Parts: sequence; C-alpha cells; structure tokens
Amino acid sequence: MSRRLLDRRWPWLAGAAVIVLAFLSTVIEIRPPDEWDPRPVGSVADIEALRERDDVNVLFVVIDTLRAERLGSYGYARDTSPKLDRLAASGVRFARHLAQSSWTKSSMVSLWTGLYPARTGINRFDQVIPEEARMPAEILRAAGVQTVGLYRNGWVAPTFGFDQGFEVYKRPVGVPPSPGVRRENPTISEAGTDEATVAAALEFLRLRGHERWFLYLHLMDVHEYLFDEDSALFGVRYSDVYDNSIRWTDGVLDFLLSSLADSGQLENTLVVVTSDHGEAFGERGFEGHARKVYRETTEIPLLVFFPFRLEPGVVVESRTRNVDVWPTILDLLGLELPDTDGRSYRPEILASARGEPLPDGEEPAIAHLDQTWARPEREPLHTVAVSQGTLRYVRVAQPNGVVEQLYDASGDPRELRDRAGEDPEAVARLGATADAYLELRPDWGEAPTREISELELGHLRALGYAVP
Repeated sequence: MSRRLLDRRWPWLAGAAVIVLAFLSTVIEIRPPDEWDPRPVGSVADIEALRERDDVNVLFVVIDTLRAERLGSYGYARDTSPKLDRLAASGVRFARHLAQSSWTKSSMVSLWTGLYPARTGINRFDQVIPEEARMPAEILRAAGVQTVGLYRNGWVAPTFGFDQGFEVYKRPVGVPPSPGVRRENPTISEAGTDEATVAAALEFLRLRGHERWFLYLHLMDVHEYLFDEDSALFGVRYSDVYDNSIRWTDGVLDFLLSSLADSGQLENTLVVVTSDHGEAFGERGFEGHARKVYRETTEIPLLVFFPFRLEPGVVVESRTRNVDVWPTILDLLGLELPDTDGRSYRPEILASARGEPLPDGEEPAIAHLDQTWARPEREPLHTVAVSQGTLRYVRVAQPNGVVEQLYDASGDPRELRDRAGEDPEAVARLGATADAYLELRPDWGEAPTREISELELGHLRALGYAVP
C-alpha cells in the first residue's frame, strides 16, 4: 500500500467501525492464559537472538497518565490490571522507572529523542521538535519497517513535530463511546475513546500486518478517567475512578493483544508498555499532573514482552528512565543506537534473566518541568528532581526564591517527609547535579515555536490543560 493510498482518507480506518461493533461486547472479557498467550517459552539465548531476526514487529503503547504503583505488578492491592500483570509475569518489568517530566509534550520529546528536557529545549507549550532531532520511527523506517502512529493527545500532534519518521501518523476518527462508557461518564466531552484507536490499529494490521511493522498507540482513557459498568469496581471517589479507568484500559489492551494472538502476530512482536507521567491525588495538596515532579507524577511503569514467554518473568531493579527506553529497544533489535542521554539496559535484562547480580551504583536520574510552560510571557520557573538510590532531591523554583527538599524512600516509601535539614551533604551533592543539569543546552539550538490555533487550544482545554 503506497503512502498516497494510506493518506487518502486513511482507508483502513473505514473498516474500523465494524471492528468496534464486535469489540464493544467483548472488550473486558479476560481469557484464560492458555487461550490468549500462544507464545512459546523462551530463554536468555532467545533474547540475545532477537538481533539476528528480521521478522520482529514492535507494538509501542503509551498509556497516558499511568502511575506505576496503581498496577498489580507494581504492588497495588486492587486488581486494576490483570492482563498487564499476567504479561509482566512472563516478560520484563522495570521496577523503578522515571518519566522525564510530568507534562506530556516535554516528557514525550524526551522519550522519543532519549534526551533530557534541558537538552531538547522543548519546555513550553508553543515549541516544536526541530527536524534535526533523530527519532526512533526514522531509524526503523530506514531499516525497512512500516511506521504507523495513532494518537489522541493534542500535545503529540504532528504539528509539534512528533510525526517525524512515521509513514502514517493520525488521530483516529472519533467513534461514539459505547453505551456502557456513556452511562458511567455522562459528561464525556472527548469524541470517542481508545476503542477507536485499537479498532484502527487492528484494521491496519489486518491489511498490512504481513509486512514488518512498528505501531505506536497513545491511549488516553486513563487520562480522561473513562470506564464502563464492567470496570466500575473500585468506588466513585476521584482516586477510585482513576483505578476504574485503568481496569477499563487493561481490558482494551486485552482485546488488542488477544487479537494479535489469534492472528499469530504475538509470536513475532515485541510489546512495550509505558507512560508519559503519573497522577497526583492530593498527597501534597494538589491533584493531576503538569505542575510538579514528585514521585506520584513521575514514577511510571515500563513493561517489555518478547515474542516468547519468560518463565519466570524478569524484574530489572536498576533505576531506569524514559530516555533509556528507545536505546534499549533498538539495542534489543540490533539497530542503530542514537547519541542520547540514555543508554541501553539490554545488559541488565540479560543479567537479570540469568540471575546474575547487577552492577553496584547508579547514575542520577532527572525529571524536569518549567512550571510556566503554558505562560510564555513569564520567566521560567524550573522544578527539577534528581533521583539516585533511595534518595530524591527536589528543587522548586518560586517567584521569591528556591525551595530544596530531600526524600528517602527507604524509610518513607511515599516520599512525603522532607528530610533536607537532616542530610545537608546529600542536598549539596544532588543539588550540584541539578545545577549542572540546568546548565545544559539543546544540541540543535533554541527550539522553534509556532502559533497554536484556537481549535487546537480548545482540544487541549478539553483535556484539562490550562492553556492561554
């Protein structure tokens, strides 16, 4: 199928509505493991051999606003994520994974480029990824892989440069929410749900799945707190509804992955699931995200599932970051590694799978947000978190000065007790790291900007963002 044909009203979306109709009645049904997971049992040798294979597809799923500790595989008591938990038990779970920002656009630029926000320069609402950036879709496309991206969050729209390297990069055609979703979310304002995204993905795979592909899905129903009556399991409080939406999204992914299993494609697909940021629920007096970079808005999941099962699954305990995600994926596939702030964690995956000890020590990990990202007329107010070992240093710039905080997860797992006054040496050491980080400048110079239309601003406001 030529690019021209794909772009002409995106014809493989035309059949998506048919899939949705079947999808609506079964999406939350969870199959027994022997039905939905036909992958053979694999080994360390199979992980190493991925580099030699030329048939491995990549399904890359970003679940917007997903906080790691709300998944069962990360220790949550509620059964919010049965499908993801079962897959995590036969794949790789990264136990301590950090987003580089708590705001989607800045975080996603870091994820795609492998560069920290200070190195990308994309810290304000009107900034655009320059063409000089090297994106994973470009690398995969150069290797002969089809590249398709489906998104619903306006911050990752092609007008901000996120389409670089994608043959097709589209917002799925809105499909009215199913009756169950509508009943549980009577004030729903977004056209459609992630059902449409998955339906479009499956229609593409039905038509083009016989050729090697990279498919990026950016799911938004957790961000939108959407769910149906079958996933309304945990109550009606703000935090409960969030958990309901995770359960709903887990069912959406169950349908997608079960469909891949039915078509035989799960056995030659590398599946990666992560997020752009987490969500706060009043731990420090505020809710939501895109305001600070504390634990609750930056600790996210990273799960990798191979075309085969690992028995038992692997847990990588080392601190990892979103800037490490694509260096790791490309290294697993034996493809070109870009020059990034991140690095491949393939060695840690292999060591963990063999039961070998991981290297001692870890480099600092950074999360960063310009708190004035939506107000370009104001001077930047940077908040930076530096995580190393069990410590997290947080610097919050305010109009009247800077506040420095220090948290130690070893005795305070929720990181709510500021102990900066008890450990001035750690404050000074990690504060120096924050200083050096803020001195970094983008490799490609100052990021270009563009005017955002009122239509786009309206969409972003509908997502809950306070934009001009």
